[in-house]
Amino acid sequence: MREYQNIFTAVQLRGPIEPGIPLPAGDSPRTGQGGVEYWFGKIGNAQVGPIYLGFIGTISIVCGTIAFVIIGLNMWASVGWDPIQFVRQLFWLALEPPPAEYGLEILPPLQEGGWWLIAGFFLTTSVILWWVRMYRRARALEMGTHVAWAFASAIFLFLSLGFIRPLLMGSWAEAVPFGIFPHLDWTAAFSIRYGNLYYNPFHALSIVFLYGSVLLFAMHGATILAVSRYGGEREIEQIVDRGTASERAALFWRWTMGFNATMESIHRWAWWFAVLTPLTGAIGILLSGTVVDNWYLWGIKHGIVPPAPDLWPDVADPALSGGTQ
Repeated sequence: MREYQNIFTAVQLRGPIEPGIPLPAGDSPRTGQGGVEYWFGKIGNAQVGPIYLGFIGTISIVCGTIAFVIIGLNMWASVGWDPIQFVRQLFWLALEPPPAEYGLEILPPLQEGGWWLIAGFFLTTSVILWWVRMYRRARALEMGTHVAWAFASAIFLFLSLGFIRPLLMGSWAEAVPFGIFPHLDWTAAFSIRYGNLYYNPFHALSIVFLYGSVLLFAMHGATILAVSRYGGEREIEQIVDRGTASERAALFWRWTMGFNATMESIHRWAWWFAVLTPLTGAIGILLSGTVVDNWYLWGIKHGIVPPAPDLWPDVADPALSGGTQ
């Protein structure tokens, strides 16, 4: 039996740099020859590179850099180009979308949301091109495209917040500002405006899948670590040629939970739970203000939320009184 290894005692192997399989004819070359980084080897594979960017990857990084610089310079300008205040207030600085009076105007004044639209265009272009790069790299390596489609689920939430829902509402002002705390403030205000997102069933589903995916990944990760002394981390071999590690892991879950996923199906469970987190969240966002104006009243109507007139007999919902109270 080999000695047990963990994240602190893992042996780092050193050998020839693995360049990867040959690229298809006419494809752009990889960048660099690759090397070994000791500290990376502490938490994963020590080899760094060679890196493949290609034309699409390069354009994606250029577009992302342009968006990052536009956002950063606008934040810096908002504190009078003071570098000290920029660092001190960075978490509170924002690049806001255009005010409501501009609606869906293509290019409002730069200082009134124009920069936000330009930065959003380049950031969205960067993200979508990176997705194309991921998809093409998977196909070039004759892999499945599961990672690209998982990324697409997150992109759908990103587009729902900053593009699709503002289009449905007829105003860029509905979009999320660029900034750390400002986007959290937007989330809180959004929830209050539409009657508390906790009563949004798709928001609830999103939280279920979020916590569920955390639990599944933790359970699976812990199981593989628990049998790594028997070679459990070699999951592919264990799937097709069951051995001591997978047998013990399966027995453990049957004994403790009554049921166990296979070493292949657990990844499908985790993939679906993770993918459905942003997907259901995006649906909940898209329905807010377009189909449902107040999730609290929606919950009362459908029996999810019990009204409490005995606790607050004199309080009227503003949505029912024309906003006069």
